Amino acid sequence: MDSLMIRRSRVGDVPAITDIYGHSVDHGTASFELTRPDTDEMQLRWQTLVDAKFPYFVAELDSVVCGFSYAGPYRTRPAYRNTIENSVYVADWAHRRGAGKALLTTLIQACDDMGFRQMVAIIGDSGHRASIRLHESAGFKHAGNLKNVGFKQGRWLNSVLMQLSLGEADTTPPSR
Repeated sequence: MDSLMIRRSRVGDVPAITDIYGHSVDHGTASFELTRPDTDEMQLRWQTLVDAKFPYFVAELDSVVCGFSYAGPYRTRPAYRNTIENSVYVADWAHRRGAGKALLTTLIQACDDMGFRQMVAIIGDSGHRASIRLHESAGFKHAGNLKNVGFKQGRWLNSVLMQLSLGEADTTPPSR
């Protein structure tokens, strides 16, 4: 039986995060990056989010990092400060073993606890049914579909927009 654990990420996780994300860049359409970032670049990205106090988690299956999730700014203009964008990536070998759901659920709770009001998922490739189903299962609603906004692996790709209200959502002014 697999032992799944979700925990806050730490700098020592960056090589595993780099490998998981790099595989997705090289072989998938979840990310619209065309060239895999190296460990130094991924550490800079990780450090930027952690320093800004955004939540960043890893999943371990049997003590091996198998996925990660984080939230970051949806947009940089101040009026968007109560809305965050999420990302979830799971290693191929760990698919369908609960890591993605656990990562997303933990991330949603952390963002809710921090007082964010909306979480946005921008899913690269409308054909990425597993990611769409994962977000639906966590309560996300479809908010739109941007057609043919990316070109990767020799084809045009759509982006699916999904949204989840957190906490009091839009029923009260924000406290952040």
